[in-house]
Amino acid sequence: MTSIVTGLQGQPPPGYPQNYPFLAGRDKVVACAKHFVGDGGTDRGINEGNTISSYDDLERIHIAPYIDCISQGVCTVMASYSKWNGSHLHSSHFLLTEVLKGKLGFKGFVISDSEGLDRFFHPHGSNYDQSILAAINAGIDMVMVPFRYQLFLDHLKYLVESGEIRMTRIDDAVERILRVKFVSGAFENPLSDRSLLDTVGCNQHRELAREAVRKSLVLLKNGKDVTKPFLPLDRKAKRILVAGKHADDLGFQCGGWTKTWKGMGGRITIGTTILEAIKDAVRGETELVYEENPSPDTFAIQDFSYSIVVVGEPPYCESGGDSQDLRIPLGGEELISLVAGRVPTLVILISGRPLYIEPSILEKMEAFVAAWLPGTEGTGITDVIFGDFEFHGRLPMTWFKSVDQLPLHQEQNSYEPLFSFGYGLTSKNKVL
Repeated sequence: MTSIVTGLQGQPPPGYPQNYPFLAGRDKVVACAKHFVGDGGTDRGINEGNTISSYDDLERIHIAPYIDCISQGVCTVMASYSKWNGSHLHSSHFLLTEVLKGKLGFKGFVISDSEGLDRFFHPHGSNYDQSILAAINAGIDMVMVPFRYQLFLDHLKYLVESGEIRMTRIDDAVERILRVKFVSGAFENPLSDRSLLDTVGCNQHRELAREAVRKSLVLLKNGKDVTKPFLPLDRKAKRILVAGKHADDLGFQCGGWTKTWKGMGGRITIGTTILEAIKDAVRGETELVYEENPSPDTFAIQDFSYSIVVVGEPPYCESGGDSQDLRIPLGGEELISLVAGRVPTLVILISGRPLYIEPSILEKMEAFVAAWLPGTEGTGITDVIFGDFEFHGRLPMTWFKSVDQLPLHQEQNSYEPLFSFGYGLTSKNKVL
């Protein structure tokens, strides 16, 4: 994902100072690499948790992407809420100053996460002066203080005047912040260029998003008999059943951090749901039946050629996504079992991560596609399942058989996943 830095900021020209912040112009934006470091490897995957590892493993797995970001001229790095071997990242002088600024040569500024300094002590926000002291001296240059900003300013001023925070530390922080502001042209052009508004959400952007959807879909199963692929689907079928709330909910396709912090269901923005995309994809003589939760009577009175069941997670963010069992929520397993036990079924899973798939459920379904969070362009899914484009996606992580296996790493001797890291099929059941 580190290539997004160049996409946001632009490509530094040949000869540009190494590790120096960069911005190509007013049609680009300052990027932030986050969260430094190890937040993706916390014990049991808990948000704001504790990453337990040696420094060598931290560097090999978690620090490595930051090296790439810094080489692209990333302007800012955000510290993580999480801990490394029990120590808060926001107060780690070793990682923020010695490693990030020293060893890696980062020349931009380090920013705290929102209320990051309030999390050092219990209860939340207590011993605030000690939190400010630890964070600033550790190497935090800019502090995100959404509420208690006057209290923060008063404490910071006192700590500087008393000498507990040295002026050299303040000067270093100010220099780094000004460096990014000068590079970004913030003084010459303090306001955004409103002429760019019409490009946001334009057709070119939506076509690119649609391409990203179809290229990121991962086909994990295609036919109970591998010699008889179930996909691509027949768009001329007589009658098709579509089931599941996720089939017709744009907010659920987008997930968290969309419109609101936690995300929300419903038609929250402009876009195409999976159901709408299916309606556009099938031929006029095909009858399409959508029932969010079909009853047994539906199958008794109608003969379906096949069904498409779309299930998954509701929108969430941060600790709201923590789960001890990682099962498909909102009755997803029951819906798959009900439909796939009666009609040949393609299951499309909408989720931000692998979820637990009961072996009997996997056996019932004909085909299984991990669609992740496709966002607004549901047509990217129908582009592939109906055969206009081939599957290209491969798993970016291991798909576990049981949560008892977690954490599960490819190099382990006992590595027995449901689907291995990098796995993905084409519609002809060729392994990518």
